[in-house]
Amino acid sequence: MRILFTVLCGGLWLILGAAPILPMPSDWHAPHALAHDFHMSKGQIEYAPAEQSLQITLHFFIDDMEEALRRNGADKLFLGSERETAQAEEQLISYLRRHLAITLDGKPVNARFLGKETSNDYAGLWCYLVVEDIEEAPRQISIRYDLLQEVFGDQKNIINVLGPGGKRVTLLFEKDNALQKAQF
Repeated sequence: MRILFTVLCGGLWLILGAAPILPMPSDWHAPHALAHDFHMSKGQIEYAPAEQSLQITLHFFIDDMEEALRRNGADKLFLGSERETAQAEEQLISYLRRHLAITLDGKPVNARFLGKETSNDYAGLWCYLVVEDIEEAPRQISIRYDLLQEVFGDQKNIINVLGPGGKRVTLLFEKDNALQKAQF
């Protein structure tokens, strides 16, 4: 039976789409590229008034990103592993700059890459970015986010935007709908 989706939960691997719950040793780590039949990323963009910044967190499957980078000429980067190449982070940053654009109240802003880390199951990668020097609370955040959509036609990207006053907006980015706006 094909594994459709796996989730690490308290030392158990739940296999959705298959019947059993399989116990795994607590020190076992998922292989670098788990098979998955869906393509999605998730993220959060939070307005932080005390820091006058937007704090950005993105999460995606490592194997999907490596495929996108391979198609752009950067092969065998081994993202998030002990074998990660010297140019891996540079290639990742370049890719993110091409596929994530943010505009605050009609003015484009640049997100600075802070770092990355693998998820607990080693199948995903968390990336952290920041937009600094935001002097006024934004009334509108426009986001173009087409991460991995040139590779996977079914790629879905979800971003939760936490704006001024704690207002929360969830945006879904699909292949033909990669530009979204959050109003506050």
